Amino acid sequence: MRFHVVGGGLAGCEAAYRFLRSGHEVVMHEMRGVKSSPCHSTAGLAELVCSNSLKSEAEDTASGLLKAELRALDCMLLDVAEACRVPAGGALAVDRDAFSREVTRRLTSFDGFEPVREEVTSFDELQPVVVASGPLTSDALADTLARKYGAKYIGFYDAVAPIVDADSIDVSMTFCASRYGRGGDDYLNCPLTRDEYYAFWRELCEAKTASLHDFDRGGLFEACMPVEEIARRGADTLRFGPLKAAGLRDADGRTPYAVLQLRKEDVAGSAYNLVGFQTNLTFGEQKRVFGMIPALANAEFLRYGVMHRNTYLYAPAIMDAGFVAKDGSLVAFAGQMTGVEGYVESIASGLLAAENLRLAAEGKSRVIAPPETIIGQLQRHVARESADYQPMNANFGLLPPLEDAPRDKKQRKLAFFKRGVDAIGRFLQDARKEELWN
Repeated sequence: MRFHVVGGGLAGCEAAYRFLRSGHEVVMHEMRGVKSSPCHSTAGLAELVCSNSLKSEAEDTASGLLKAELRALDCMLLDVAEACRVPAGGALAVDRDAFSREVTRRLTSFDGFEPVREEVTSFDELQPVVVASGPLTSDALADTLARKYGAKYIGFYDAVAPIVDADSIDVSMTFCASRYGRGGDDYLNCPLTRDEYYAFWRELCEAKTASLHDFDRGGLFEACMPVEEIARRGADTLRFGPLKAAGLRDADGRTPYAVLQLRKEDVAGSAYNLVGFQTNLTFGEQKRVFGMIPALANAEFLRYGVMHRNTYLYAPAIMDAGFVAKDGSLVAFAGQMTGVEGYVESIASGLLAAENLRLAAEGKSRVIAPPETIIGQLQRHVARESADYQPMNANFGLLPPLEDAPRDKKQRKLAFFKRGVDAIGRFLQDARKEELWN
């Protein structure tokens, strides 16, 4: 059978792999290469735009549980990420270029993979298709989807953090450490004194922001809030957000008043990302205001922060918990356009959308992961009616309560992790028995 995948991002690439590993053919349609996107910088498959981090792998985090679940399901992109990782403490971060190249290599190694560079403005519902066109879905395709489903589109801002040249950082004003000692000394920490912090905060609140394009206008999403918007909420919001110093100690064993963390962008450590500093300041203001952080006084910006549109479907009206259209057509959706938010969450949606579309094409029932798993709760999220449907990240709050939950917070999170891993194992075993999973 031949499947079509619209979009060569994370969700689309994982979906394509699921079809290919099952022995099917895949035509992947990607417009980058013939038509640019406002926020992508390459035409490569699986390009990471906002950050090179896929978040924590720790067993006491929801993102760690999600990765464990996906690894149990033979997720290709996480395997590629492991092969292309760069040091990032307890997080899984990758060399962006190496990651994109390796995803491309693995997909093109299948004889049944056919990449097509074109803008898709409509699709043939008689041919099974996964629409994973992303938060910057072209206007023409968005119009097609709106006409077909009467979909409610919601726009919100998504912001990208700056990257600076490693050689331009004043390392004498930094110290190497990971929060709470997890993962070695993978982060470069830029401390601020009390006076430095409040001077920085005042200038950040007053700094000039860039004018937005029409396609970027919408509402703000909390998980990608620009740092200047966080600052405007109060004098100490940054100290309890992107500049929090909790769990960090300098060479003298002291915890600074505030800290900006820098994370490697590549294996060589030639560039660093300003962690949590998504922004819509003008380029000149970014250099001026961020330069008030002592370690960045003479920083050379390799990429300034930008903001762009992020659009998603009102999923509960359009798709079921398998990410497949409710109208009976062989159309599935994946990625951020479904209302899952985050790199790994998008990968998960691509995996499940492909598996369920394959099952639909074979006349079989959907596979829905258990409610004790993050994957299962993301599936339920896209199908759950809500008056205020918004994008959802992996978090333990999605999961049902534990029986006899430990009183200690960390032990409770570890119990969530163990229960989720056990549940995904049982799910996979049962799905294989019923011939619903390869």
